[in-house]
Amino acid sequence: MANNIHFDFIASIYDRVIGPPDPERLRAVLALPTPGWLLDAGGGTGRVAAHLRPLVGRLVLSDLSAPMLAQAQEKGIACPVQTHVERLPFPDGHFDRVLAVDALHHFADQRLAVAELVRVLKPGGRLVIEEPDINRFPVKLIALGEKLALMGSHFYSPQQISYLLAANGLDPLIEYDDAFTAWVIADK
Repeated sequence: MANNIHFDFIASIYDRVIGPPDPERLRAVLALPTPGWLLDAGGGTGRVAAHLRPLVGRLVLSDLSAPMLAQAQEKGIACPVQTHVERLPFPDGHFDRVLAVDALHHFADQRLAVAELVRVLKPGGRLVIEEPDINRFPVKLIALGEKLALMGSHFYSPQQISYLLAANGLDPLIEYDDAFTAWVIADK
């Protein structure tokens, strides 16, 4: 993540401040259940992974913030791995599903992060990136707030995320589920 120190400080309250996404929506966009492996990249405290654990064979949660991962480990829902998404320590084609929820804008190098997410995805697997839609005014305010907080965030539009996936050989689809969120979905 671009600057994870903010997440280190808020780890203990993160789940109370940021609620989980809709579990049924996650199930649908990820085409779950699956007996295979799922990677929750930038998964922090496991607030999303907690809803997915019963629907997959094995779940790995990666994040750069040790305090966030400690919160996830306390839940016992996933194998936590502290790592940069731009340098994932997994073999090619290891995961049946790869997910990044509200995290891409925090990664230091989004192009490299997307390439890594595609690299670790199995042929026939599905990659889902959920991000706030920077084209929406409230998200522009959030982006400004994160800039003022020196978080190092860089928001891509859903179309730009789609281009990143296409540049890595995938044929993405963009879905919108409310006024502020976009899901970019691609099968390998």
